[in-house]
Amino acid sequence: MSIDGFIAGPEGDLGFLSQVEVAGEDYGYSEFVKTIDAVIIGRKTIEKVESMGYEYPLQDREVYVISRNLRQDKGSMHYYQGNPADLARELKGKPGKNIYCDGGSEIVNQLFKAGEVDDLILSIIPVILGDGIPLFRSGNVLQTMHLISCKSYPSGLVQMHYSVPGKSLSISE
Repeated sequence: MSIDGFIAGPEGDLGFLSQVEVAGEDYGYSEFVKTIDAVIIGRKTIEKVESMGYEYPLQDREVYVISRNLRQDKGSMHYYQGNPADLARELKGKPGKNIYCDGGSEIVNQLFKAGEVDDLILSIIPVILGDGIPLFRSGNVLQTMHLISCKSYPSGLVQMHYSVPGKSLSISE
């Protein structure tokens, strides 16, 4: 997200992300995805990825797309019309690794309000957008976080890993 808390600029513009693109640098993403086996993602986020000409990269995991309109499942990509918090609780009850919420902000905020977020990894891009799609929305409940780690990169990106007190850092296998 930007320094001022936006995950996209006006009209969903993601151009600011290119500011920190560095050949061979994935900011820990490849190691992180080894720790997950399920993804909860919003329909708008999937459509944004596809509109940019990419296939969603985590199709080798169980991917649950939150959508108001039920669509046909495609391989490991399942469309889910229910409450994201109910889905998270259901997935946490199954054996496996961690669940990754890959956006968007509506989904993240619903999971926070329901107390279903255990960890938060924020990557801050050194730019102020001033407007756009905020990661956190007004009306969220107060949530204290504990800093686990903070790493800065030569590109200016700063990545912080927080845990929610009283929550486990990972789901047992």
